Amino acid sequence: MGRIVEVEAYIGPNDRASHARFGRTSRTELMFGEPGRAYLYLVYGMHVCLNVVTEPVDQPAAVLIRAVELIEGVELARAARLERMLANHRRRPDPVQQAAIEARLARTATHRLAAGPGLVGAAFGLRVDAGGTDLCDPASSLRLERRPAGEPAPTIGSGPRIGIGHAGEPWLDRPWRLFDTSSPAVSGHPLPPGLRAPSGRPTLSGRPAPSGRPGLP
Repeated sequence: MGRIVEVEAYIGPNDRASHARFGRTSRTELMFGEPGRAYLYLVYGMHVCLNVVTEPVDQPAAVLIRAVELIEGVELARAARLERMLANHRRRPDPVQQAAIEARLARTATHRLAAGPGLVGAAFGLRVDAGGTDLCDPASSLRLERRPAGEPAPTIGSGPRIGIGHAGEPWLDRPWRLFDTSSPAVSGHPLPPGLRAPSGRPTLSGRPAPSGRPGLP
């Protein structure tokens, strides 16, 4: 379980950074579906990115979960990341290589285990076939939960989305990346001056499951 501390919004077919710009396809069908569902896809054939569908049916939009600050299940997340790292090697590492990978991961600070879209997918053991999961169902193994009662609301910063150079203006400068300014788990760039607003942050809960560069929904 962890707190969502960084997201990016992708809104509609006119957003040149969004997958929805390609229209309704087998890949984007979930974006056109019910809000609150998981939209997952692979980047470079290995990194699973998690998105939450946000708008009514036939209005494609989603929020990419860029970073999660883990609060429970840290060792499960570390084990899931190791499994994904080993699976992503073109050749199965030999014992020396595997030991080096394990040592490097063991040195990774807890707050950096899910500090990036692909790392969120790896730390939670996500697979593309979990697409369509109802993230608002309290019985789901992968779900969103409200911020605990009594937990102070964080200060939310905003800025341009990352890695969308292909989109061009005005999409490059839209401040549609939102993040907790106090979290060390944020993956992206520092807060641009003057772009702050108070808000809350939800929690992502999931059980790492066996499985295989961040993308844009």
